Amino acid sequence: MSVTAAGGFTAAGITAGIKDSGTPDLALVVNTGPRRAAAGVFTSNRVRAAPVLWSEQVVKGGQISAVVLNSGGANACTGPKGFQDTHATAEKVAEVLNQAAPDTHSSGEIAVASTGLIGINLPMDKLLPGIEKAAAELSPHGGEKAAIAIKTTDSVHKTAVAGGDGWTVGGMAKGAGMLAPGLATMLVVLTTDVDVDSPALDSALRAATRTTFDRVDSDGCMSTNDTVLLLASGASRVTPGYEEFAEAVRTVCDDLGRQLIGDAEGASKDIRVEVINAATEDDAVEVGRSIARNNLLKCALHGEDPNWGRVLSAIGTTSAAFDPDRLNVAINDVWVCKNGSVGEDRDLVDMRFREVRITADLSAGTESAVIWTNDLTADYVHENSAYSS
Repeated sequence: MSVTAAGGFTAAGITAGIKDSGTPDLALVVNTGPRRAAAGVFTSNRVRAAPVLWSEQVVKGGQISAVVLNSGGANACTGPKGFQDTHATAEKVAEVLNQAAPDTHSSGEIAVASTGLIGINLPMDKLLPGIEKAAAELSPHGGEKAAIAIKTTDSVHKTAVAGGDGWTVGGMAKGAGMLAPGLATMLVVLTTDVDVDSPALDSALRAATRTTFDRVDSDGCMSTNDTVLLLASGASRVTPGYEEFAEAVRTVCDDLGRQLIGDAEGASKDIRVEVINAATEDDAVEVGRSIARNNLLKCALHGEDPNWGRVLSAIGTTSAAFDPDRLNVAINDVWVCKNGSVGEDRDLVDMRFREVRITADLSAGTESAVIWTNDLTADYVHENSAYSS
């Protein structure tokens, strides 16, 4: 169910000692081929971690032979030394992998990803020996251990799989807070054994992330380290139709995105915000984000209060096309607001369950979008005030 579900990949997850907690903190994923095609998308934050800057350059080459990921430190805002440490990490991975298969790996094809506290240099005296240990434990069954090793405040590790006849797409993700578009605080590695080139991977990945990870909006905070990589080994020797393959990639991204929201720090509700009948898709997304980021609404939903007035208030802050007297809002399928005013009895809304569904009808067109968010709880405040990483 993870990055080793697809053929042509090995992985490992180990404890290198980067985290003071002594829990696993270093993962390695290796593409054993025969193809090494790759694509990636990264944070749109203008403050970007050293591993993001490095891996962006690696992806431009269209090939990735391995990905090394650490938790316990973001290596962001660490200056020239941070970038040097990232380079040294990639060099070490290539060196260690070449011991088993001489001259098959170069640092320019090694992606690096980090997660954890910003502004702290990584303990290279622990990370580099950890790479040797991880390489020694690489296995076609190591995907789950790799997924565990990239957790920070995550309560569970996150994996998903999809595919077709004779081929597979698998993936792992971490993320539990600072979840806002562009992408969300996440490290994601997706793997597939299909035989496709890098441009096809790039197209499928960008289409998938646009409607999945980019529409996960937990707390309106954007990370410096977001990285989503898609690697293809070609091991299945199968080249499916593009649409079928792209849908499998989207399915895995959607599954992982839902898991991110479900594990959001302190959350007690998973909130699906669907905006319908918008004039444009951009309008639908803008309105959905405004609703998802409304802290008053998020608090009300935590208290199981179907406060539709806060939904309308959030819609009103956007530049989307709509007539206030034609707005309709449903909460858990009860249309509590009709034509910008009181609708069905709000006492009919059953909010006992984890998932809350908000539908905002703009009555302005035919476009729609779905944004996922969660409620705002005292536990979220506690975790982000009492625990730094």
